[in-house]
Amino acid sequence: MEKMKKCKACGAGVAKNAKICPQCGAKLKRPILGTILVIFGVLLIVGAVGSGMSNDEPHKVGENTPPRQEETQGPTTFGIGEKVELNGVVVTLDGIKESEGSQFNKPSEGNVFLLCEFTIENNSEKDLSISSLMCFAAYVDDFSTNMSLTAMIEKDKEQLDGTIAAGKKMNGQIGYEVPADWNTFEIRFIPDFWSGSDIIFVHSK
Repeated sequence: MEKMKKCKACGAGVAKNAKICPQCGAKLKRPILGTILVIFGVLLIVGAVGSGMSNDEPHKVGENTPPRQEETQGPTTFGIGEKVELNGVVVTLDGIKESEGSQFNKPSEGNVFLLCEFTIENNSEKDLSISSLMCFAAYVDDFSTNMSLTAMIEKDKEQLDGTIAAGKKMNGQIGYEVPADWNTFEIRFIPDFWSGSDIIFVHSK
């Protein structure tokens, strides 16, 4: 037997899948909750397909695929001079320079400045926004550290802020103040917050 529902206009019993009440001709609305659930389900499917199609793991340029997870212990890391690709963005940590500052701009006692130079190539099909505050995270011997404005005074390259058009490049530096006796410096480049992946560079003295 076909499931029935009541017409809100006249109260007559109508088929559940009917769009118009045969008794009074009123339009019958679909339940809002059901519509919302259908839309939400479609969005989830589209998101899953989209993420499955993208290469969301960083890998060296020249390697077709990143190492399988079982072949690595933890996240894959890269070193100075290695070109690393993630979803059409190629990033190279060109070098890390240690500085004791200049005559009128010195780090705190026991600290030094670290200036990290990057080249970023946008090989994707859309513009890429770069922010030295939002796109980079750094750790000194596993302790988080923030970009240092005083260290940035000592840079001899552009700051890593702005928009890279599709097919174009950016070169610049970001600076940190760290203990002079640091051992391992880790800096992560996050090209897209929503991708869930970042490129991790590690350098040890």
